[in-house]
Amino acid sequence: MENKFRSRCPITYALDVFGDKWSLIILRDIVIRGKSHYQEFLGAEEGISTNILADRLSKLQSHGLIKKSKSPINNKQIVYSSTEKSRDLVPMMVEIISWSAKYDNNTGVSQAMKTKICENKQSLIDDILSNYYKK
Repeated sequence: MENKFRSRCPITYALDVFGDKWSLIILRDIVIRGKSHYQEFLGAEEGISTNILADRLSKLQSHGLIKKSKSPINNKQIVYSSTEKSRDLVPMMVEIISWSAKYDNNTGVSQAMKTKICENKQSLIDDILSNYYKK
């Protein structure tokens, strides 16, 4: 894939790859929530439209953040899964969760999760990644 990014700044690169309104939500659903099917992504509480979802799945795949394959159970069904590149974003996602929990009391972060984040973020990161690999 040809790199057509705005600058050589690493923050700009990251934003160009997953800095839109939906990409991190899709990655959250795959890596943290264990979703793998198109219909599951459509059912997320944020309410993504079908055309945006299709576009973001294609973009995430072209950047090597997700893989698309046929379901081993139903050959006609497509499943999406994370790659090492997207799993490497888990620490950043946990930091975003932590930041949001600290500054927005309306987030869905439970008190138990807030405590876990405050006491040991690495433990939460390890839990998320180990749960992913158990699938």
